[in-house]
Parts: sequence; structure tokens; C-alpha cells
Amino acid sequence: MKADALISEIGGVREKFGRHLIRLNIKTVRDLLFHFPFRYDDFSRVVPAAELKIGEVATVSGIVKRVRSTRSWKRRMTITEAVIADASGGVRAVWFNQPFVGKILKPGQPINLSGKLIPGKNGAYFSAPAYEIAGGKERAKHTAGLVPIYPETRGLTSRGIRYLISAFLSRTEKLPDAIPENVRRNAGLPEINEALRQIHFPKTPAEAEEAKKRFAFEDLFMMQLAGLSEKLKLSRCRAYPVEIAAAAFKARLDALPFELTASQKKSLAEILNDLAKERPMNRLLEGDVGSGKTVVAALAALAAADNGFQTAFMAPTEILARQHFKTLTKMFPHFEGGVGLLTGSEARICYGHDLESESTKAAVRKEAQNGHLKIIIGTHSLIAERKKSAGLELAKPALVVVDEQHRFGVNQRQALVNGKEIVPHFLSMSATPIPRTLALAVFGDLDLSIIDELPKGRKKILTKVVAPENRGKAYGFIREQIKKGRQAFVICPRIEQAENGQRQTAENAAKSPAVRRRSTANLEIKSVKEEYDKLSKKVFPDLKIAMLHGKMRAKEKAEIMKKFGEGKTDILVSTSVVEVGVDIPNATIMMIESADRFGLAGLHQFRGRVGRGEHQSFCLLFTDSAFETAKKRLEAVSAAKNGLELAEKDLAIRGPGELLGKEQSGLPDLMMRSLKNAALIKEARREAEKIIAKDSSLKQHPLLQEQLLKFKEKIHLE
Repeated sequence: MKADALISEIGGVREKFGRHLIRLNIKTVRDLLFHFPFRYDDFSRVVPAAELKIGEVATVSGIVKRVRSTRSWKRRMTITEAVIADASGGVRAVWFNQPFVGKILKPGQPINLSGKLIPGKNGAYFSAPAYEIAGGKERAKHTAGLVPIYPETRGLTSRGIRYLISAFLSRTEKLPDAIPENVRRNAGLPEINEALRQIHFPKTPAEAEEAKKRFAFEDLFMMQLAGLSEKLKLSRCRAYPVEIAAAAFKARLDALPFELTASQKKSLAEILNDLAKERPMNRLLEGDVGSGKTVVAALAALAAADNGFQTAFMAPTEILARQHFKTLTKMFPHFEGGVGLLTGSEARICYGHDLESESTKAAVRKEAQNGHLKIIIGTHSLIAERKKSAGLELAKPALVVVDEQHRFGVNQRQALVNGKEIVPHFLSMSATPIPRTLALAVFGDLDLSIIDELPKGRKKILTKVVAPENRGKAYGFIREQIKKGRQAFVICPRIEQAENGQRQTAENAAKSPAVRRRSTANLEIKSVKEEYDKLSKKVFPDLKIAMLHGKMRAKEKAEIMKKFGEGKTDILVSTSVVEVGVDIPNATIMMIESADRFGLAGLHQFRGRVGRGEHQSFCLLFTDSAFETAKKRLEAVSAAKNGLELAEKDLAIRGPGELLGKEQSGLPDLMMRSLKNAALIKEARREAEKIIAKDSSLKQHPLLQEQLLKFKEKIHLE
């Protein structure tokens, strides 16, 4: 049987399991074989029935003495009870709402039971244990040794998945191994077919770990190859070199109303040094919220403008695009090179000295195309292909600046120049602190600049964890601050999807990631509406409260933010997914409901939205969680010196998915888990560098080349 065979065309499987497998996005035999366990139950201990202890996980091997199924009309469920006996005695096993068990088990059958013994009114018993009819030639799959537990869906449990994988492993032709033999040897990795056997049916924990290491290494190796090949591709491209007129640039720095911090100066120097080269820059500028990344990027854009070149400045939301436009035009009022704003709902042009006016999208595009606008600010859709328009085209684009989009490939950059033999320099800005391990693994093709200090005079934001019993006091404190003329943000709880490995309903599992995200967004909107009603009607009925969420129209959101910025709204209630990162110095309170549902780095980012003005600012972390670990995590937020320190803790506690966004990154599960392993990342990068150095096009490794193309399609590199 071929690995790429469609399961829908395989008789027997198609009828019984086909629709369930589709819900798990399993379409081919290969998909099934690469549906990996997320954990293992250890049933290696075979214990005599008389020696079983409550709370311990163990396996009993014996004979079915009796089986009985009854109907509980009160709870409307079937209860199946069996007694299994060995030479030492007997033990009860109970299954709830699994009537088929009573039909399978027969008195006199040899059987293995595996599970945990729990106390009951009529004595201890196994609750819904794994079971397997014994005595056959084949090794036990469900009740012996390490038993794999898989992501499931309604109608298809781990037991059924084990059955299918066991059958297909033995019938499928051997898979070719994309990882070259010398690389496997250097890294101490098993061959792919052996690794598949080990990951699904390991004989020992060490075997399982060896297999997981192999597949994690493969994904990391592919990621490094992708990054290095992109870097090599860029090195062969030509960009506009940006020369710096030292005297004029110093005058521009001196005209700023503040002095740049040491790390701002260092980052700016690194960027300007890259811009001076004919090879396109590919750099990530990382810094805490409020650290001054925008002014550094703006100075780079002005340097490009001084040379007659253009910059496309893109933000993830219209609100942030508008904020960047405002910041740049106010901070550099004497710049006459032309700054354009282009979003889905607005178009503006400014030629300095407050010469700002509304415009049309067509006019902004035309002014950009003929080179009259040197800086164009907008959303990521600036370059998106539309039905009637090819997006934004620039006359001389030297620089692309993007907020929170770490990769921007050659093809995307060339869309701005309509296929000209010029590739703009690229600068990505991130307010998400990314640990170096993560940056090396995922953004290895990017050079890194870090702003690790806040502007002078910025007051530390006082952070407090608010327990349920202190909620009233916290509300009183917020009221007192608003009486003093201050304003507050309220962020509503994140509604999280079930983690991989948790059982999903058929309906949820059948949904695409995009549909699930929409479903989550709807739940978050419900959450923000409920919070708004509570605060506006019960807690602060006398205050002016507004609500903001992602389903609102752009103009409506802009108007709400405008009123909040003008001080006409006391409290802004928002979902966690709406970008509220605007500079509102008068907002001094950040209140976060159910703060324990957020990652530490996320909480730190929200906190950074306040503390922009002269007044003391506060961050209140509300939680109803009784778990001590949740409280410790929240206390870490108030104790941490900076966002990078918190990000390191978040990586250790919650994993890289919280920092990268699993669905957004498209990274495989095993790779996501391995991003904490700095040694494995370095090993994968070292081997990838060796391959690229000897065979940059991978012509000598056709299988690896093919696998790399598939990997690039699977993840989101651009």
C-alpha cells in the first residue's frame, strides 16, 4: 500500500472510520501514520488482583468471571460491570455509557485490564479501564507497556486509532527518508520507518523519546533550511543602498523632543548600516511595548526619503496604522517628503507643517506610484491583491517596515515594485518579547536588534493581583482614579480553544481553523458585551463606558478610539484580540479580567498600553482561579524586570504556542514542543548550514528538496 493512498478509497476503513478521520484532517495513509500520540499510558506493571492499590495505574491479566449491563433511568445511561479474576483473587471493572463492552466481553475469556483503581461504595474498582482480549499471537496494543493516547474525535477513540495505525504500519510500503544518512548519523537519529514504529508502539520510554526527537529534529532541520535558503536567496538580490548624510541626520536627531536611549541608538545604527548595503536587509526589531521602536523605524524611513527612496510602513490594524501616521507627522513636522495613510476606511496625505488633508485611496496610490509620497502607512492589505487592483505599487521602494509580521518574503516585497529587479530592505517590529531560543529556531533568517530599555522618565507600572474578595476595593480604586481625571482600559477574558490532545466534539473537530477562530471570536465578543453590561449598569452606572471588539466596522472603531483619546470616555472595554495599542497618556489603569487565561508575555504587553504619560499607572490582574500555580504566574508579572524575562518564563510554563500563536504559525506539534530545547535547535541549524554550504540548491538531495517545498507550503513563511 502506498503512503499517499486516499483512505476514502480503502474499503472497510472508508465505511467505518472515513468521516471520523476527516474530522481529524486525516485524508491519506501518510496523514494517519503521522498522527502522533500526545502522551502514553504506562501499563507495563502487571499486578496480581489481590495486590492492587487504590490510585495506582496497573494492568491485571485474568479471566472474565461475569458480565452484567444495567440501565440507570435516573441518569439515562448504561452501566456495564464485569468481574475479572486471576489466581490471587478478583477485581471489578465498570464502564459508563459504553453498552458495546457488554457485548464484547464473555465469561471465560482471557483478558487484560489496564487503568487506575478507585474507591467505591461497594469496594474498589477499575473505572472505564482499557481492555483487551488476551491469548492471541499478536502483542497487546491497548493494555501492555506504553500505550499511545492520540488526539480524538467523537466516534473515534485512541483505541480505534491504535487499531488502524497498527494495521497500516505493517501494510504500507517503506517510506523514503528525506534526512540524509550522514545527518541522521551525526544527530544520532533513527531511520524514518523505525521511528514511526517507535513513536506509535514504543517498547520503552527511551524509544518513544528517541522517536519524538527524530521528528522534532526533522521539522527544526526543515525550518532552518527554509530560513537559510531564503537568506541565501536574498543575498543574491539587489536593493537600493541608502547613504546617510551625517550632519543632516544629526540635526534631525537633535530636533527630537527627547534623547534616544542607548539601545535605540544601537538598534538604529545596526539598521542604518544594513540600509547602506546593496544586499536587502532582513531584520527583526524587538522591544517592549513603549520602548520606542516606532521612532527608530521612522528615522530609518526618513533616511531612505533623504535619498529619494520610499518606505511602505504596515500595521496589523487600522487603529495602529492611524497611530503610526499621527506619531510620524507630529514627531517630524518639518518633513516635507510626503506621508500617506491608506487603510480600508481612510486615506490621508501630509506634506509637513500641518499640511494634512483627507484624500482618496486612488489619489494616495497615484502619489505613491509617481514617487511624490516618500512614506506610505497602512495595513498589511497595502500589498494584497484585489479584484480590481494589484495593491500598492511604489516608484522607488527602499524599505518595508511591518508590525508583528516577522517574515516578508522576496515575492511579497517585489509586489510593491511590480516585478522590478529591486528587492526592498525589510524591517519587522515586534512588541512580543521572543526568547533567543525561539528566535534562533523560527526566525533564524532574520538579523536581530533588541531595544531592552524604556525611555528616560518612564514610571514603573504598579501591578497588583486582585483576588475575588478584593474585587469591590479594586472597583473603588478605579473610581477614585477616574475622579482624578484618569481613564481605564478593561480587557476581557480570552476564550481558548481546546488544546491538542483534549477530546473534541465531532462538530468542533470538523470545523476548519478559520471557522474555529471565528467561533472563538464570537465567544469573546459575547464576553466583552457581558462585561460592558455589568460595568455600565451595575458597577459604574454614572461613568462613560464604551465597548470595542473586532466585529465592529472600521469607522465605528475609529470613532470609539477617537473619543477615548479625547478623554470623552472614562472606561474602554475591549476583547483581547482587538489591538488597543494607541498612545493615550491619560489612560493610567489597565484592568484584565480572568488574567490567568493569558500568557505572561501577553499580560506584559497589555500592561504596556498604560504608563505613557506623567501620572502613575496601574495594572490590575483579576482572577477567580483557586490554583496556586495560576497565582504564582500572575505574581511573576509584577516581579519581572522586563518583557524578555517574562517571555522566558512563559516559554517554560505554557510553551511557544503562547508566544507565536500555533494556528498562525502552522508549526507541527512536535516542533512546537521542542522549541524549548536549545541544544536540539543548534544541532539542527549546524547540520542545515553544512548542507547549504555544500549544496545550496539541494540538487544533490532531491528528496530533501521535495520535502522542503512541502514543508514551506505547510507553514507560513511569508
